[in-house]
Amino acid sequence: MYRYLWSNGPKEALEFADYGFEEHFGKPIPSYPPREVLFDYIKGRIDKSGVRDWIKFNHTVRRVTFENANSLFTVVTSHEGVESAEVFDYVVVCSGHFSTPNVPYWPGFDKFEGRILHAHDFRDALEFKDKDVLIVGTSYSAEDIGSQVGVSVTHAPK
Repeated sequence: MYRYLWSNGPKEALEFADYGFEEHFGKPIPSYPPREVLFDYIKGRIDKSGVRDWIKFNHTVRRVTFENANSLFTVVTSHEGVESAEVFDYVVVCSGHFSTPNVPYWPGFDKFEGRILHAHDFRDALEFKDKDVLIVGTSYSAEDIGSQVGVSVTHAPK
């Protein structure tokens, strides 16, 4: 996440049904909070539910199999070279569609001497201070990054 990231949707669409923003913060907050506020809210929900005790970090899922006979899933993971298996009623895959950026190729990329950057790797607009910048995008990230970079670039095309 980049430094000045704000939510790209209203908090009302992000709120947990059983844990509201007002409950967490003790007062109403604006509809489009910055990342620090969202992060604090999510941490609060995790703490309230105790779900962190059920999360395994730094484990690799090796395979998931489904048994028709008992309608259960077996999940095999590995951690530090040791494999283990657990059985579950349900499996939810949450690898995230933003985890690997999709950068389409355009003729001329190989000749471009500047930097080509996907929003996934953007961290701070200060990197682009006094530089010419072209932003290509059609959604929230392009708009958000453009509004941040726009105040520090050399000029914008007319």
